[in-house]
Amino acid sequence: MSPKKQVSLDVRQLDNFVYDMSRCIKCKGCYWVEHTYMPGIKFSTRCPSNTWNDFDSYGAFGKMRIGTAVAEGKLKWTPKLLEILYADPLCGACDVACKRNLDLEIGLSLEALRIKAVKDGAGPMPAHKKVAEKIAKTHNQFGSPHENRKKWVTADIQVASKAEVLYFVGCSASYLNPEIAQATAKILNASGTPFMLMPDEWCCGNTLYSVGMVDEAQALARRNIDAIKASGAKTVIVSCAEGYRMWKVDYPKMLNVATKDLGFQVVHLVEFADAMIKKGALKPTQPVNARMTYHDSCSISRLADSWTPWKGERGWMGTVSPPLKRRRGTEGLYAQPRNILKAIPGLNFVEMPRTRENAFCCGAGRGTKEAFPQLASFSAKHRLDEVKSVGAELLISACPWCKNNFALAAKETGNPVKVMDIAELILASVRG
Repeated sequence: MSPKKQVSLDVRQLDNFVYDMSRCIKCKGCYWVEHTYMPGIKFSTRCPSNTWNDFDSYGAFGKMRIGTAVAEGKLKWTPKLLEILYADPLCGACDVACKRNLDLEIGLSLEALRIKAVKDGAGPMPAHKKVAEKIAKTHNQFGSPHENRKKWVTADIQVASKAEVLYFVGCSASYLNPEIAQATAKILNASGTPFMLMPDEWCCGNTLYSVGMVDEAQALARRNIDAIKASGAKTVIVSCAEGYRMWKVDYPKMLNVATKDLGFQVVHLVEFADAMIKKGALKPTQPVNARMTYHDSCSISRLADSWTPWKGERGWMGTVSPPLKRRRGTEGLYAQPRNILKAIPGLNFVEMPRTRENAFCCGAGRGTKEAFPQLASFSAKHRLDEVKSVGAELLISACPWCKNNFALAAKETGNPVKVMDIAELILASVRG
């Protein structure tokens, strides 16, 4: 009988995940989409980094071996090792795939490796350090003037001084994609839902946490959560997938609380709009005549399961006590956006071969676009080939990172597909 070991899901301690990393059997389920989900061979991989670079180290099965060696002190940090670790959008495809077979915590292992790299003084990448400096100076990751954060608010948008609903806009929609912020606000107005904004909104810290800068990210989490509690808001609405994951999953993870104990509900626009359409408070009556497909953004799909802290014992054959409910991507917002799209008259909605938890990441998020633009570009172009294969003329996503990366890739390749955020599409149908 093997001795029992005390473990937890605390990503600050890589030792918590040595079992998971060392038990990878290299089945490559993290790389291939299972044949039961696939109509053919053409779009059959799920891992952006390993599709981009097919050397084993770029796949989760390679990184698990590297991680075991790092934990055992057998590997030192080198530029190549850091490249392998950070050339990865942490999209969660490997994690949900592994949990169909072995229930190993692949995603948490990858996060813990980055946190250790930063703790050891090796990480993150230089591009990430520049983002961190911008956040520290201007409270947004683009380095834009902080006083411009609410410039997106136009005269025709009604913002309440006090309301139970608070719209957390995020850096992207505040500075790069005001059209998403404006559409979201106008949808809230159209539904008759009063909403307020943070008096002084700061970055959610998505990139900081994703690259392993957990202390800086935790400070932002505490600051933002305290601001919500001070506002009295009961519901926080976001229009960014990355922000949704941060508020719902990574804030609780860093603060060692359950999502349900945050003191407020975190809701993405697609959840809100779906509920409002069902209630009749939002009426998408204007037709949008187009053949359209939908991209499942990773952070509102397979990465969106609620967080519950866990600690206990691991014993014989890896059994854990108390029981651990695994996060398998089942809470993803899969139905809601599709319900919305099917409610819009005129739309001819077609699915891509890889959908829901098997969707191929756009490649932009979690620090990838900044440090590895070539990987982000490759991933988006690979996905656009899939869009083309189903003959869609309109590509819809629910995250500004996806919209921007797909639009850039389409422009670079001369692909005529129109890329839109779902907020823009909802507003077009509601208002005409």
